[in-house]
Amino acid sequence: MKRLSPKFLPAILVMFLMSFSVLAQTKVGGQVSDAASKEALIGVSIAVKGKVIGTITDAKGNFSLSTSTPVPFTIVVSMVGYERQEIAISGNKTDLKINLKEQSVLGQDVVVSASRVEESVMKSPVSVEKMDIRSIRETPSASFYDALRNLKGVELVTQSVSFSSINMRGFGSNGNVRVVQMIDGMDNQAPGLNFSVGNIVGISELDLENVEVLPGASSALYGPNAMNGILLMNSKSPFLYQGLSAQVKGGFMDAPNRTVQNTPYSDISIRYAKAFNNKVAFKLNFNTLSAEDWQASDYRDQSLLNGRTLGLGGRSTNLAYNGVNIYGDETNVNMLSSLSDALVKDPNGALASGFNAISRATGGLLSPATILGYVIPNVNISREGYAERDLASYANRNMKFNAALHYRFNDKVELILQGSYGQGTTVYTGADRYSIKNFSMGQYKAELKGSNFFLRAYTTQENSGDAYATGTLGQIVNEAAKPSTSWYPQYFGVFATQALTNFGTVLGTTLAQTGNPTLAVGNAIATTQAAFNTYHNNARNTADVGRLIPGTAAFTNAVEAIKGKPLPQGARFLDKSALYHYEGMYNFTEMLDDKFEMLVGANYRVYALNSEGTLFARQDNGQEFSINEYGGYLQLAKKMFQDKFKLTGSMRYDKNENFEGQYSPRLSGVYTVGQSNFRASYQTGFRIPTTQDQYIDLNTPSARLLGGLPVVQDRYKLSGNSYTLQSVLAGKPEVYTAKAWKPEQVRTFEVGYKGNLGSNLLADFYYYQSTFTNFSAGQVVLQPSTTIVGSYNYFSFPSNVDNQVKTSGWGLSLDYRLASNWTLGGNISYNTVNDNGGLSNYQLAYNTPAYRTNITLGNRNIGGSGWGFSTVWRYQDEYVWQSSFVNQLVNQTQQSVIPSFSTLDAQISKKLSSIKSIVKVGASNLLGTAYTTGWGNPTVGSIYYVSITFDELLNK
Repeated sequence: MKRLSPKFLPAILVMFLMSFSVLAQTKVGGQVSDAASKEALIGVSIAVKGKVIGTITDAKGNFSLSTSTPVPFTIVVSMVGYERQEIAISGNKTDLKINLKEQSVLGQDVVVSASRVEESVMKSPVSVEKMDIRSIRETPSASFYDALRNLKGVELVTQSVSFSSINMRGFGSNGNVRVVQMIDGMDNQAPGLNFSVGNIVGISELDLENVEVLPGASSALYGPNAMNGILLMNSKSPFLYQGLSAQVKGGFMDAPNRTVQNTPYSDISIRYAKAFNNKVAFKLNFNTLSAEDWQASDYRDQSLLNGRTLGLGGRSTNLAYNGVNIYGDETNVNMLSSLSDALVKDPNGALASGFNAISRATGGLLSPATILGYVIPNVNISREGYAERDLASYANRNMKFNAALHYRFNDKVELILQGSYGQGTTVYTGADRYSIKNFSMGQYKAELKGSNFFLRAYTTQENSGDAYATGTLGQIVNEAAKPSTSWYPQYFGVFATQALTNFGTVLGTTLAQTGNPTLAVGNAIATTQAAFNTYHNNARNTADVGRLIPGTAAFTNAVEAIKGKPLPQGARFLDKSALYHYEGMYNFTEMLDDKFEMLVGANYRVYALNSEGTLFARQDNGQEFSINEYGGYLQLAKKMFQDKFKLTGSMRYDKNENFEGQYSPRLSGVYTVGQSNFRASYQTGFRIPTTQDQYIDLNTPSARLLGGLPVVQDRYKLSGNSYTLQSVLAGKPEVYTAKAWKPEQVRTFEVGYKGNLGSNLLADFYYYQSTFTNFSAGQVVLQPSTTIVGSYNYFSFPSNVDNQVKTSGWGLSLDYRLASNWTLGGNISYNTVNDNGGLSNYQLAYNTPAYRTNITLGNRNIGGSGWGFSTVWRYQDEYVWQSSFVNQLVNQTQQSVIPSFSTLDAQISKKLSSIKSIVKVGASNLLGTAYTTGWGNPTVGSIYYVSITFDELLNK
């Protein structure tokens, strides 16, 4: 018997799938209208329940649908803002008259994220926040992504007008690796960074159907890194959202600290989708944003040297000045220690000879070391740096393109081919302030989706473009003008020569005049020390000869040359890392006669690192590393007690090639009584260390960043040859000894309530307690420099905390429907660290305000006039920010405080039905309160805008 050749299998599969389409067809059609106004509704979704087949109503509210689904079946009629209807179909029916009522009860949304199956948001087993199309359209924020901060328990850290990072339930960061962001099932992280770059290469607002946010551990269903939450953005299907839509948004940005206070802002989007015979559909999206970015201008002195504290200052008040957003001034060298070592190492040099000569002149009364202490102050010296605005690329440009082709083989199976590409320039705060110039990323997906399964494969291709490290650029500009190995000796030499000359002259003159050695020494010390400022100025002026001055051609040429060279010789970092992901899931519920739900899924992922040695360590063969990981999960759910109680349990196993396998169980229960839903859950999560946490090897202004794997750390011989920073600060240096490094784990217990308290009030509450094991925190060690005497090399890397770290928090939201369709809402969240694990040599980096609150007021259609209004007032507490960007001394002493602030956003809109458009005038941070959300991050001001949105399917 001949074997079937594998090359025929794809063709056979397609023929098999298409064969279902020739089954008997049932025709369903009719018209959908608004129950109150009786006007036809455009764009209403008509779907066969439990299948992928569906259509929408046309400009007259009519629809027509043919399906091979055996009768009887149910069609689901739905539209945002209206009550969902389910209608039983027993045969051909083409004259249905369907009247949809506006939602009169809050909380009627359906979500998928909490359990990977459709369910009411009211009955979700865990906390879920959702933004639907109307919420997205009516937000007063400049973008839907900025509006996420209005959700309960969600915090955004702003590093650029186009780049904010989402944080939930503590441990915030500029690139949060404990929160996963997904778009249409694809992990939106940049492979070389392991976090999502905001929405730079994300989704267009016109193509966004909804956003679902799950605060808390979600690893049981979504795998590694979903420790503190997950954000899922779902785009519009070209079958359900057809036609042309476009949006033009223009205005200006205002912030008092910028070089030009007011600058233009524009955001333009266009979308087109078309379906043919409910069989084939496609969509195209394009979006472009243009703005001059927010600027970081924190010039406080963060050196904490020479007796100075954190605060305003400059080089006139501190010779070791190190401004937060000044780059190139980070290196500090102690002049007394450096010259002392120089005298010891070169006892016959010119400097030593001078001290010896004066010592002999005193008849041995003063030793050379004593004279050194008189004429050389015990101070640290830093070089003059450059302001960020002289180095960074603030021309923020962003372009996104998306295309998708959908093909329905039959009522049950749909093929999706989708590609997204984004390119932009922005600024990101990591261990450095990175100018992400001409960064691009593409995501390309093929997915076979059925009514009870999906198979998905996608890849993410990253290209750092012309990105460079701004802080490193400042350092190298200084080094290019004059290396520090020359600059410091020149400075110290000039100072010491002038001070010693004056000391010797005054000493000799006074001795000759008085013959009193004591008086002569006293006069020499007094006059020499009185002239210290003059000597410092002369020393710096001499050492700074050849310094590159911003605005000059020499400075510009040097900057461009350094930006063009890859690290470590230059400031440019190269990253073309890629991610390859394969995933599948099958829902066995129907096969089990709906007695209980059963889901099984698995995935496989590969990270292919490629930074050409600028970010990641290389293998011995010169190649960079790749990382393989895989996982699988099982979920079971059962309704009990007359369907009033639903119990859900899931288990997941994941394995990364560099670490032991991880199990992630979850157990939850929801009990429903009338309109009230009580929930409780035990959730677990874990975080596989990021690609950078594992393999980075990058020198930054504050420290050399190293991966936590032995293959990286052993190259610098840190274990046994360095000291922990905290112990050095305490005056009791402890030798660092390496230990095993494991993935971080979290266990969370949560209880909550969601329900309607009457017909007009929706309440949602949660309380959680989390316990972190093998908590991953930053550790800093010091090694004496082998190139600059009196200086130290700092190394920062991830390491596990020995003890458990415990956190807790709660959140409450209330939404009330007032008279005349007005809505008033408010939410508050609280997060805190209960036990920091006894941290001493680590940086916890909780980076989260204790309290955050939002208050909203709005009306979508005031008195039926087409006018709409919404406003949001937001407040958050002050909190300490720790990161590798913060000066290490400030980090350890927890002085990096982010002040509290409040803002007010507002918008007013008008629907122009005759031209199928909505005009909106709005402002983000209407009152102009300047604020910052992270250490070294830019000062955020206001955005004032006017937008017009056209939608071919806009209803009256």
